[in-house]
Amino acid sequence: MDDVLWLDATGQAALIASGDVSPRELAEVSIARIEAVDGELNAVIHRRFDKVLDEIESGLPKGPFSGVPFLVKDLYADTAGDPAHHGNRALRDIGWTAASDSWLIARFRRAGFAFLGRTNTPEFGLVPVTEPHAYGPTRNPFDTTRSPGGSSGGSAAAVAAGMVAVAHASDGGGSIRIPSSMCGLVGLKPSRGRSTLGPDRDESGLSVQHVVTRSVRDTAALLDIAQGPGPGDMVVAPPPLRPYVEEVSAPTVRLRIGMLAFNPAGTLHPDCELAVRSAGSLLESLGHDVSEDIPAIDPASGRRFMARWAVNTRLQLLGLGQILGRDVTPEDVEPLTWAMASAADNLNAVEYAQAIQASARFTRQLAAFWETHDLLLTPTLGEPPPLVGELEPPADNPFGTQAHTALLVPFTTHFNVTGQPAISLPLHVNEVGLPIGVQLVAAYGREDLLIRVGAQIEEAAPWSARRPAL
Repeated sequence: MDDVLWLDATGQAALIASGDVSPRELAEVSIARIEAVDGELNAVIHRRFDKVLDEIESGLPKGPFSGVPFLVKDLYADTAGDPAHHGNRALRDIGWTAASDSWLIARFRRAGFAFLGRTNTPEFGLVPVTEPHAYGPTRNPFDTTRSPGGSSGGSAAAVAAGMVAVAHASDGGGSIRIPSSMCGLVGLKPSRGRSTLGPDRDESGLSVQHVVTRSVRDTAALLDIAQGPGPGDMVVAPPPLRPYVEEVSAPTVRLRIGMLAFNPAGTLHPDCELAVRSAGSLLESLGHDVSEDIPAIDPASGRRFMARWAVNTRLQLLGLGQILGRDVTPEDVEPLTWAMASAADNLNAVEYAQAIQASARFTRQLAAFWETHDLLLTPTLGEPPPLVGELEPPADNPFGTQAHTALLVPFTTHFNVTGQPAISLPLHVNEVGLPIGVQLVAAYGREDLLIRVGAQIEEAAPWSARRPAL
């Protein structure tokens, strides 16, 4: 059963379907794994072990992943009757729980997944490490002195540590791709509007939701489950021509790939440069055309992004106040959260509208790249995983670590602005055993191309045998 834990979700589902493993057996061994290692990692903060065993006993839905263990990120993805704290201590202290499943989570439930619990996240998902004051830091299974990234750090650490094969994640500025890179996983940020954020979230913003996985085929299979609009969705991505899982085995033609192997806004760590150059060489060996003669990504787009990020933070605090039934105070949130929301207070409506216009202008400018290229290859991150606590700002200077944060994540936020799909693949490990991911970006709506090329890369340079030092 230990070997079963390290299969991908597709492999686990096949064992259940054949009768070789029962859903209860798999749930119990996953629970045992969580109890054995999570004291060191702090990935699963809300456990619903008794509930899930009762649900298995009553009979899970007969979907393609019936009985496969699953974890849900504790951020804007409600599971009925369970805590929904978003990394916030005020919600933790009142014991807030969700009344119903969010629409995407309901799709995963109908697919038959067995929900074991909810994973740690930074407060409101604002930063690229998972160290909320409410629940404490999550640690990286490959080196527990290091961060697993954020904001889907709890989900990524759990999958990388063998607790589950797949876990829910979300991405508003890199929060699927960042922890996937740091934990050696596959992390696809889908196109804006690929799946619903209903009933409460807005698909026209920066954030999307999907999963972190161990294999490209799992990423594809889960996208088939997740994709498609909900009633009243305001942004809807074009439907796929065929199921995404079929792209895994589809032939790949010669592609034009632009490679960005430097940081336009600052320095790039040698490990990350080596990772992307090695990936470029691999793609060339697979028959693709890879060129560095490309226009640089405009680093000023970060300013456009941060204006929207600050306003989103203020909206999150207004929502928190509605739950609490009173005005939110600085004591209810972390200093950086309060500072970010306060920054929004200094923006007027016209300035926010100008930020939206700037985002639209940047999106159209960047789209020109895909008129002459099929994919963009970049490092996922600018640095290897940071030490736990390294990006924690001092209380009297909440923005004190933002310059370091910008060096860590110079390649991800652009595609939350443009809404394009991007995938992080675990192609490199540095000399001290830390995973280093590379990112591929496609034109809007072309997840099919990312899955097809990702599967080709996985076959040529497989990563499934890697295990963390934990």
